[in-house]
Amino acid sequence: MTIKTDFEDVTPDALKRYMETRNEKDYILIDVRQPEEYSEGHIPGAHLIPLGDIESKLFDLPTEKEMVFNCKAGGRSRAAATIVADSEISQKKIYNLSGGFMAWEGKAMKGLPKVQVFDAAKTPQELLHTAMGLEKGAFRFYTYLTSRFAEESFSKTFESLINVEIAHAKTIYHYLEPDAKKALTFEQMFETLSGDILEGGENLEDIIQQVNSLEGNLCLNLMELALDIEYSAYDLYKNLAEQMENEQTRNALLTIAQAEKTHMKTIAKAVAQCPAEA
Repeated sequence: MTIKTDFEDVTPDALKRYMETRNEKDYILIDVRQPEEYSEGHIPGAHLIPLGDIESKLFDLPTEKEMVFNCKAGGRSRAAATIVADSEISQKKIYNLSGGFMAWEGKAMKGLPKVQVFDAAKTPQELLHTAMGLEKGAFRFYTYLTSRFAEESFSKTFESLINVEIAHAKTIYHYLEPDAKKALTFEQMFETLSGDILEGGENLEDIIQQVNSLEGNLCLNLMELALDIEYSAYDLYKNLAEQMENEQTRNALLTIAQAEKTHMKTIAKAVAQCPAEA
């Protein structure tokens, strides 16, 4: 099993140079935000296709052109680029605007400090154990969101991801050495994991603080944040799989990476249900 990421992140400056040197008929700029966001301001020439509509409109996309996706801060457009690239409907280049429309306007969202997730010197078994800890981190994050926003309809999306993270952790546990599994059951091992770090290297406490300081359309901002996390998980598992010599373990991690892309599609559909900001 192999997974490719056939799109490229570009900075606002790089996109401006791209737009200045390309013939208009050779590319299309696609804004995947909601209509009300688009109407408040967008990159000149951008066509609106909300993220929730991307999958259903795959075969309406101009596959003879290069595609450049953008959103508010880069999370939704990265998901759109992933969905389109994964569909293999086009041989043309696909781009994602890093930082989104905020960066285009010089208002890039403040990034979270990250820590090193994997140590290349560790054994495959140690890496798998670390991966389980990251699943615990995602589990704790989605559990927090579900509880914190229990009264909001969008909390159902995060609730659905809680059991998925446990299932991923169980998959990883399956590939641990027999001695490790004899010493601790999955439930016992999962309980011992701190889950303080998410797949992208963000500290759970820091990202929860960011959640509690979000302004504007809460639903859209949370979905964008979740898409960033899911993409980071996808990218991490894909790269971790390449470090594994055992084919079964490698394929298991690639299966999880593929599942992370499915989660992005789930969140993408949920974006369409976010209410317009009052």
